Amino acid sequence: MELAHPPIATFLMFDGQAEEAMNLYTSLFPDSKIISLTRYGPDEAGSEGTVQQASFSLNGQAFRCMDSSIKHDFTFTPSISIFVTFGTEEELDRVYAALSRDGKVLMPLAAYPFSEKFAWIADRFGVSWQLNLAQN
Repeated sequence: MELAHPPIATFLMFDGQAEEAMNLYTSLFPDSKIISLTRYGPDEAGSEGTVQQASFSLNGQAFRCMDSSIKHDFTFTPSISIFVTFGTEEELDRVYAALSRDGKVLMPLAAYPFSEKFAWIADRFGVSWQLNLAQN
């Protein structure tokens, strides 16, 4: 699947407070809504009932979020990231090479259970990016 313009959304990772945050944010801004919400079920990686993945918009701007199923040694510094979904591997590889140069790789470019090809990096300026290949 080739995307003419890859969708870009800010991604926020919480520790059990994603739904509360979305409800607050969408109550504060006009033209805002929760678009989708998937919860962890029994025997899944995250705590049952917490947000596995969700999307919402604030004044028409798209955001994605989740409650992490893993306890991390960091907070919002790398967790506030720009999530970009690419339609082709070539485009993902090109952007990964440019943004990871002189940056820090938080999750190497690889296949993961949730994506055929994904990487999480902080660029040389400290901006955090999640780069993901679109599902076919």
